[in-house]
Amino acid sequence: MAFVKHKDTEMVEQEDRKLARQCPDLLLSLADPNATTRRWAARDLVNCPGAAAALVAQLKLEPELSVREVILTTLTRLGDATAVAGLVDCLRSEDAALRNEAIEAMKQLPDEVAPIMHGLLTDADPDVRIFSVNVLESLRHPDVELWLIEVITQDAHVNVCATAVDLLSEVGSAAALAPLQQLKAHFEDEPYMQFAANLALRRINEN
Repeated sequence: MAFVKHKDTEMVEQEDRKLARQCPDLLLSLADPNATTRRWAARDLVNCPGAAAALVAQLKLEPELSVREVILTTLTRLGDATAVAGLVDCLRSEDAALRNEAIEAMKQLPDEVAPIMHGLLTDADPDVRIFSVNVLESLRHPDVELWLIEVITQDAHVNVCATAVDLLSEVGSAAALAPLQQLKAHFEDEPYMQFAANLALRRINEN
């Protein structure tokens, strides 16, 4: 849309939004040079099944924070397999901000993320495993403690285990006590692990 002088931002946004309401047009608007148009397109694509792939692609190159936020909101509302896979792929990005945004979005999708969590926690990349533990921090799912126990009993990477122990100190129950003792024995030469495990044991015993 041509730039119209003397119109306030809200009027411009409303006119931009009226230009394209059908899904094919919204997909085209997602790459519009105007950030307002992209933002409205990202918002309205929630009503377009199959839009997740385009939203993920735009997310990876979108420079405007406000547009990225709307894209992430729409992806979480769509919550389909493509949206979840796209968020997982963002965990492998070199862009720290994008990784953190993907982690926060995945936390809002406990039922959709749960089926793939085991695979994420055993990913070949230890960074992905750490980010996956970070997802568990606010993931409202009954198996969070079980997944964390699996990490500290099966993962050989000290940083992955340390991240899991930090979270276990907050959500752990009596079920985590023996695995934490085993972890201490496994990493007996790692001072931080000893400290973190002892802290988790103390907190669990106090609760």
